[in-house]
Amino acid sequence: MNKRELQLKAFDRLLTIMDELREQCPWDKKQTLQTLRHLTIEETYELGDAILENDLKEVKNELGDLLLHIVFYARIGSETNSFDIADVANSICDKLINRHPHIYGDVSVANEEDVKRNWENIKLKEGKNSVLEGVPNSLPALVKANRIQEKVAGVGFDWERPEQVFEKVKEELS
Repeated sequence: MNKRELQLKAFDRLLTIMDELREQCPWDKKQTLQTLRHLTIEETYELGDAILENDLKEVKNELGDLLLHIVFYARIGSETNSFDIADVANSICDKLINRHPHIYGDVSVANEEDVKRNWENIKLKEGKNSVLEGVPNSLPALVKANRIQEKVAGVGFDWERPEQVFEKVKEELS
């Protein structure tokens, strides 16, 4: 069996286990999108800690926990015919193809900055009103501030010296 077949077999195993847990386990049966939310956030922070600690064994374990949550949410979605794991996977595949026209289209890029700029512009064309729409409201304040800075830097709001910011403000007021 080749590596891809082993990966697909492992994923199928996880889907089967999730089906069994959802049908047979009293705790798993009761879970909803809302009851899992705080647990998913906790797992995400645990993954972040493992990454910061460069503990690859723990990164693997925490990725498994997050993958379980993704499969769990998809299973819940399938129960109301809202979406299933195939819809989730196809949705991200479509997004990745659309947002990488330098790979799947005829757009040329010179560097990583071009890719990031194209990504944000494509998001705006998809109906986003602002590059800031992708920043979750519930992020902790410092994380949110950092994410906003990253987003606006991607569309040219990034300066090397503080006085450049003031120059930009004066320019906008003129």
